[in-house]
This record gives sequence, C-alpha cells and structure tokens, in this order.
Amino acid sequence: MRRLRYNVATSLDGFIATPDGGYGWIVEDPTIDMVSLFSEFDTFVMGRGTYEIMLAQGDQNPLKGHRVLVVSGTLKPEEHPDIEILGPDFVSRVAALKEENGKDIWLFGGGKLFRTLIDNGLVDTLELAVMPVLLGSGIPVLPPGDHIRLNFQKVDSYPSGIQILQYTPTARKH
Repeated sequence: MRRLRYNVATSLDGFIATPDGGYGWIVEDPTIDMVSLFSEFDTFVMGRGTYEIMLAQGDQNPLKGHRVLVVSGTLKPEEHPDIEILGPDFVSRVAALKEENGKDIWLFGGGKLFRTLIDNGLVDTLELAVMPVLLGSGIPVLPPGDHIRLNFQKVDSYPSGIQILQYTPTARKH
C-alpha cells in the first residue's frame, strides 16, 4: 500500500504560506537533496490554490510531467488536460489511490485539504520542513478542528537552520 505523505514547508509559528498565499519566505538550503526527495513520489495531490501557484511557475514548475491530482469544484477538465481534477468524492478517490501500485503520494498542499484527509485517516506521515522564519500570520499548517496526536519518527537538521520533523498520526483527542 502506498503512503500519503504531507510534506510541507512551515514557518516556526506554524504557517505554510503568507495570508495571500506567498511562499517567498521559504529558506533555500543546497544541502537538501530535492531530486532524491521528488524521486520517492510518482503522484502529487493538492488543492486548487496550491495548483494555481504551481501553474504560475510555468517551465519552473517542479511537478511538470508528473501525475497531479487537484481537488477543486471550479476547475474545468478541458482547460487542464494534464491533471486529474477530483470533485466532491475526493476522499474516496485518495483512498483508492493509496491502494494502487506505485511510489508514495505527496500531499503537496494546502492546509484545508490536509485537515480533511487526516480527519479521514488517510495521511500516513507528516514531514514538516520547519523554516527559521516567523511570519506572524498566514495560512496554517492545520486549520481548526479536533486535536491529532502524533508519534515522533525522526528529525533532520540542516546548516540553514531548517529542521525536517517527521511524525505519524496516532489517535485523535476529542
């Protein structure tokens, strides 16, 4: 069974983007092997907002040529032939994706999608790349809802001050 991994950059104060969706605050660290990281995945799942940010990158889009599934109620398939658009039944579709053969699935963003998928027991790991940055406000890693207990797996530290924390979800606190 493939794993659904929420791998995301976050500020030290828990935001994955500025209030307007900006990500220019993310620290670059040449010692992080992004090629190796991307090779662990063959499928990327994201919300419409994250997809639009990737699309705006044009030829610099790191997902170009990969299997991309976007959760959206507004995107039209004929206008986005290179992706699969997931509608209201996206939770069951993501569950089915996990049953397919292949590499791991990268839950690429956003926070609301993460909340829904973790609440439905579909997220296998959280891999938070904590940046040495305080934003003060923005889009949170996890929108409000039930508490989620995590089991610590490991931490990787980098010269830039980035800490990549890995956890697996356990039980919810109600």
